[in-house]
This record gives sequence, C-alpha cells and structure tokens, in this order.
Amino acid sequence: MTDAEALTGLREQLEQDRPLEGLRVLEFGSLIAGPFATRIMAEFGAEVIKAERPGTGDPLRNWRYVDPGTKTSLWWALQSRNKKLVTLDLGHPEGLELAKKLAAGSDVLLENFRPGTLEKLGLGPEALRGINPRLILVRVSGYGQTGPYKDKPGFANIGEAMGGIRYVTGEPGRPPVRTGVSLGDSLASLYAVIGTLMAVHARDVRGTGEGQVVDVALYEAVFNLMESLVPEYDVAGIVRERTGASLPGIAPSSSYCAGDGSYVAIGANSDAIFKRLMKAIGRPELADDPRYATNADRAEHADEIDDLIEGWTGRHGAEEIQRILDEAAVPAGPIYSVTDILEDEQYRAREMIVEGEVEGVGAVKMPGLVPKLSKTPGRSEWYGGKLGAHNEEVYGGLLGLSPEEIERLSEEGAI
Repeated sequence: MTDAEALTGLREQLEQDRPLEGLRVLEFGSLIAGPFATRIMAEFGAEVIKAERPGTGDPLRNWRYVDPGTKTSLWWALQSRNKKLVTLDLGHPEGLELAKKLAAGSDVLLENFRPGTLEKLGLGPEALRGINPRLILVRVSGYGQTGPYKDKPGFANIGEAMGGIRYVTGEPGRPPVRTGVSLGDSLASLYAVIGTLMAVHARDVRGTGEGQVVDVALYEAVFNLMESLVPEYDVAGIVRERTGASLPGIAPSSSYCAGDGSYVAIGANSDAIFKRLMKAIGRPELADDPRYATNADRAEHADEIDDLIEGWTGRHGAEEIQRILDEAAVPAGPIYSVTDILEDEQYRAREMIVEGEVEGVGAVKMPGLVPKLSKTPGRSEWYGGKLGAHNEEVYGGLLGLSPEEIERLSEEGAI
C-alpha cells in the first residue's frame, strides 16, 4: 500500500467516525435540561456515562406515556439514546469515590443539581480541578451559579416566565400561555452543548490544556432569544405584548384560517414576496400600493392586510392554498400535528423519523438526528435500558472492578 493509499484510507475512516468520538462525558443529570444536552453529544459519538440513583433512577423514567406492560417511558427511552447507564449513589462514601475515579478519566462532567450540591459532596470546581485539570464542568441550573437567586429552585416554566417569552406568548388581553414542550429546558441544553464544544476547542485546539466551568442558566437561555426586546424598551419605551399568531413589526406573517377549517402559516414580509403574494391572491393592484411598499409601511396596516389575506384563504382549502403559494414562491406551510409529521415526505426524505428498538416495547418511531453532517454524521445505536444496564461494562471494563466487587457495591447501595 502506498502512502497516498494509506492516507486516503485514514481519511475515509475518519469520515465514518462521528465527530465526538473519543470524548467521554460523565452525566450527573436528571429529567430534561442536563440529559438532553448529553443525549445530543451521545448521538454524535461522545461516550456518555449516565449516573442514576440506585433503586429509583432518573425520574423521567416515569414521565409522560409509560408502556403499561413494561413500565417504560418512551420519553425516557429517547432521552437516554446512546448512553451508558450506571447506578451511583453520590451520598455513599464508596459511591463518591467511584464518582471521583470516573471524573478523573472523563473529558466533561455535566450536572443539573441545584447550585452548591456538588460543593457539599466535595466535588466542586476546585476539587474536580485537583482530580482532573482537563475536566470541563458543565453546570445547568435555574438561575446560574451566582447572583441573589442562585439558591432558588428553578424549572423550565419559571425560566420561560422570567426569561421574557411567556409574557409575549398568547392572545391579546388573555393570560400568558406556554408552548406545549419544555422549551426552557431544551434551550438550556442547546447552550450547554455549545458551551461544552467551545470549552473543548479552547482546551484541545487552542491548546490551553485546561478545563473550565460552563455555567448555563435556564432563564438566560430563554432571554437570549428575545431579539431586540431590551434596546427597544431602552430607547423607545416599547414593551412587547401578546399578539397571537402575528409578530409585531413584521407584516404579513401570521396563521390564516382556510376554508376547510385548518390553518396555514404564511410569511410574506419581504417587499418582493409581498408583491408575489398579492398577485397570487388576485389583488395585483395592491402589489404596488404605496401604503404597503415597505415592511414598516405594512406593519402600520398589519390588521387590514391580515384580514385581506384571510378573506382569500377562507375561500380555499389548505391544499389548494399551498399549491398556489408554492407556485408563486411565497413561504407557506400547514400547521402540523404529530400525525401530519409522520406522513410528511420531507420528514421521510431527511430521515427525521427513525425506528428504534426499545427493550420490552419493540420497534418504536423516534425523532431523527439534528444537525445533518455530510462527513461525520451522528447515529442512533440504542434507546434507554434498565437501571444499571452498563454497570459491568463501566465499572468492570473502565475502572477494573471485579464482578464480585461490583456485586458487593450494589448490595451495599453504593451503585
């Protein structure tokens, strides 16, 4: 084999590997914010060791739909995709020693306890730095590790409320509403992944060789989405309010009722697209109406434009609306339920619905992976598992404990 052939083979092998292969992540997390972050890392190749309390495990094991035959939560199965599951009691002296040994051999430790919990266990940042100077400590909490609120408990709904998004979500004159998912937790998870990768880059690519603390607060993750909320208020005293399906200052951009009772989202807030929309709905004379010339102009007449559009959508079924607007190159789309998602050809073409085997349940449709990488894509390998499913592999294979020692630690409640 020539050097060129060997190099090509190496390159092909590297392209087959997932991008986070070789990164070991120790998860001391539960429920959503921390575990979702590690799930993403595991999907793209990180070796994630998830530690759960013996006997009970992550509370998410019993959340949402639980298969009545196996007592398996389908949400849990998805959230623990590709993770190695071990039991570990941090409050047990031998369990704590095992935690330190795992931390010594890990690249990242992610936790979403209330601030101060790790410190009380003797696993605060300084202690961990003494165990492993390269360790990156990722901390996800309601309010962050500092500030007057740091000791308060915080969940996603509180983060969404204090982060500003609840105030602007809902109909005018009605109480604020939430989205149908734990948005605050998921946003915090994404920032935890981003922060982790930044810290890995600083340590391994920039060459600092040292770990650091990544501090993610739920309310800040939400607040960071709030666009120009603060400067608008500071300069002009503008307080964004609830506006239903429309977006203040952006017109037209809303959801419109079709003649068949369904709803279609339409976004035509650029000048050129607005002109195309007016022609598509049979009102070409409005395409050049000076009242609607720019987005600022249209924003002043947003209600009348919305009424105009809904007057047209109300005379057509959703499929016909979609066909007409697709032909006119106007962004539009149906508002999907899960039934619609599973039937959609775009989802299928992008492999956004995959099928995985859940122990005791069988084949289950699951969400695919995001993002799509052309050279080193992620993949799903397994879903969930019984409590302590990987104890022998991790404690035996990684830490070198004998089967007898693992059994003893289990009987004594350390694992």
